[in-house]
Amino acid sequence: MTTRIFIDGAAGTTGLEIRDRLSDRDEFELIILDDAQRKDEAARKEALHSADIAILCLPDDAAVDAVALADGSNTRIIDASSAHRVAEGWTYGFPELIGQERIANAQLVSNPGCYPTGFLALIAPLVRIGLLQANWPYTVNAVSGYSGGGNTLIDRFENETDIAFRTYGLDLAHKHRPEMKLLAGLEHEVLFAPSVVPAFRGMIVEVPLHLGAMATEPTAESLKLALQEFYSGSQIVKVSQGETPAELVLKNGAPADDGMELFVCCNEGGWNARLIARLDNLGKGASGAAIQNLNIMCGLPETTGLRLGTTPA
Repeated sequence: MTTRIFIDGAAGTTGLEIRDRLSDRDEFELIILDDAQRKDEAARKEALHSADIAILCLPDDAAVDAVALADGSNTRIIDASSAHRVAEGWTYGFPELIGQERIANAQLVSNPGCYPTGFLALIAPLVRIGLLQANWPYTVNAVSGYSGGGNTLIDRFENETDIAFRTYGLDLAHKHRPEMKLLAGLEHEVLFAPSVVPAFRGMIVEVPLHLGAMATEPTAESLKLALQEFYSGSQIVKVSQGETPAELVLKNGAPADDGMELFVCCNEGGWNARLIARLDNLGKGASGAAIQNLNIMCGLPETTGLRLGTTPA
């Protein structure tokens, strides 16, 4: 028996990736609306009510409206927007942190943000076990490919070809900050410095830590071992086993990848560290995460249809 899937917002970057990846999977039947129907509320409502699972790839306000349109149905929802990530009644769709069982049994699942995926993968397990302080003022430095900004930013970077670097969120009020704080179990909002480079996809998220100033006095080695243990059973999140790399790069033309690699880099003595996550902002940071959650909600192996193992060295 196939599962009926409706992707609301299938013309956007995330929606197109999800649709492409599901189009040849026999487990699913895609409900497709033509261009006129996509803008027709009655057609969308019918599709939302007839689907077993709806995946929302919409701006925040439109995602809220879509949930209202689905009201009264039995349709389960995966929302790829940021509208419901800290909302009551929604399950945060990060299986490695939340647990597969909670997602498997959830009616409403909110896909994590791309930047928070890297930050939470690094910090949440370490705060949870007490190696890192919940009351520490964490800083997040991150850089992403321009596809993370949707069609508007894609058009800008592909037309304004002289842009070498873009930093933003300078009002310090980026919408990803609440989920970082809540899901990591922190007492303070993070200081978040996001930037964009002229690569289509890819992302590096870094959390620098002055370990010697922390009351818990963690060492870089203890952080690395704890992360390795936490993700030891994951086929998707990997913790670097080797020595500190000389560099980490994002490459133009990099293939899609649904995995994520974590690094703990330190100075001699291990009292300063740079915790780094490298991932595909359209993979584990968006479409790949949605498909992972979809697999779990349908009782399938979580890696079915995922693209793993293509991250550059």
